[in-house]
Amino acid sequence: MICFPNAKINLGLRVLRKREDGFHDIETLMIPLCLCDALEIVPAEKFGFNLTGLAIEDGPDNNLCLKAFKIMQQRYDLPPVHIHLHKVIPTGAGLGGGSSDAAFTLKLLRRVFKLKFCGSELNEMAQMLGSDCNFFIHNQAALCTGRGEVVSPVDFNLKGWHLMLVKPPFNVATSDAYAQTTLSGKALWTEGSLPDPPDQWKDWMVNDFEAGLMERYPVLAEIRDKLYSLGAAHVSLSGSGSAMYGLFKTKPVSKDAFGKMFTWEEEFS
Repeated sequence: MICFPNAKINLGLRVLRKREDGFHDIETLMIPLCLCDALEIVPAEKFGFNLTGLAIEDGPDNNLCLKAFKIMQQRYDLPPVHIHLHKVIPTGAGLGGGSSDAAFTLKLLRRVFKLKFCGSELNEMAQMLGSDCNFFIHNQAALCTGRGEVVSPVDFNLKGWHLMLVKPPFNVATSDAYAQTTLSGKALWTEGSLPDPPDQWKDWMVNDFEAGLMERYPVLAEIRDKLYSLGAAHVSLSGSGSAMYGLFKTKPVSKDAFGKMFTWEEEFS
């Protein structure tokens, strides 16, 4: 069976406080993108894992797809499988690619082996794999709190708006992003407070990682300014970076605007 784990962006991200367990409480609005990897899982005589597409810095043994399989194998005594992951979503970009791969691995294994268990157990396993994984179990616009694992779906969409995503040629580790960030303690969301349309978001839909990372990586500010010069109504860092995105009322004219940087465009429907 094949599925297509998709990316996400964060519309605002507030780092509220550091917790006793060493993690941070955050508040962010996440929405899914069409940008996706490809994941195939088939029963096999012995376990195998094959990776194609974009390179991943971590070795295969640390891949979240393998960790997801091991969690489910231990619970349900699964037989061997062969996993083929084709990477399209850049890593270290704040797009949730690894978390999406892990969550979709859990969901696909459930389909392959026709397993029957409740959604709460699926969420429990996803939470063991990473803070963003629960979002991809639901895979719809959601307010994410706690470490990011508390997912509350919201009635929100950007229908008709255009996205331009730009990733510079470097990654940002989440731990490094937190090291560059001053805790704001400011909540992002109050019910009914979300401005519409995005051209009202510039000074309100804030990502707390952005200022510190732009100071360390000035090219992020250059990307921001370029996106605004192309007509973006709102520009922001996604997650803990390094990808930046712009939201446009109409399809941007962007040919060669960012040279050899990774870019992605889509229209929300």
